[in-house]
Amino acid sequence: MVNARFLLTRYAWLSIATALCTIALKTGAFYLTGSVGLLSDAVESLVNLAGAILALAMLIVAARPADEKHPFGHSKAEYFASGFEGLLIILAACGIVYTAAGRFFHPEPLTKVGLGLIVSLGASAANLFTARVLIQAGKKYDSITLEADGKHLMTDVWTSIGVMVGIAFVWVSGWLFIDAFVAAAVALNIFWTGGSLVRRSVDGLMDASLPKEEMRAIDGVMTKYRQEGISFHFLRARRAASKRFISVHMLVPGEWSVHRAHCLAEEFEKEVREALGTAMVTTHLESLDDSESFNHEGEPLPLE
Repeated sequence: MVNARFLLTRYAWLSIATALCTIALKTGAFYLTGSVGLLSDAVESLVNLAGAILALAMLIVAARPADEKHPFGHSKAEYFASGFEGLLIILAACGIVYTAAGRFFHPEPLTKVGLGLIVSLGASAANLFTARVLIQAGKKYDSITLEADGKHLMTDVWTSIGVMVGIAFVWVSGWLFIDAFVAAAVALNIFWTGGSLVRRSVDGLMDASLPKEEMRAIDGVMTKYRQEGISFHFLRARRAASKRFISVHMLVPGEWSVHRAHCLAEEFEKEVREALGTAMVTTHLESLDDSESFNHEGEPLPLE
């Protein structure tokens, strides 16, 4: 049976094809008009291509099954793709600011603006289509790589619209310096997007806890069992791309048999998995009647 994660690579290929198409169109629009705003848009498409290529590589790695050296699988590889793409975006933003500064002090007239805008609009339409496909696939398959790539493309769409509006204003008003201002504004937007991707990737690599809504879902399942006299502590939860790992100590009455406690733990783990969609849940059974069950150093903070 083909690993479902391998099937995600087809979306990465779509992103690569779209990036190549938009690079050609936006570069052509820049040469037609001479607009530094359109040049900044073309530079971001180069970043899109680099990010899409790395996303393809990391999706292939993430799809590999667990092995002796990686018993929890390879899903964290997706964070390298989104983090690297974020760094590329930040570098591209710096380059755009440098180019825009030069054009601000030495403005140049724009040419063939109408045709250039039409070409750029075609590139934006291609990005919009691919962005929607990637974001939907990212949410459906719980892939941070596809979701990050899709959101980056969607940001590209909005910045492209901003660039085109700015160039149209320059065309009408004749105020050439506005082109440089638009390019700088695009760079700031790109920089923010890159920083967000880097932060999210670092959180994943550092085993940050699950989002609050998912932690509340786990607590909701535990509440049901608490009403039956069961207690829980030492809850730890983390996420590795599409995979979630939950570990918790379950305290049951000391007179229970191993079989009864184990069956209850299996039911609890099943309900947690159903509440989260997918998860690897590990329970450690302890006795409510043993004081040592409550003696754990470094226990995580309770839920808020």
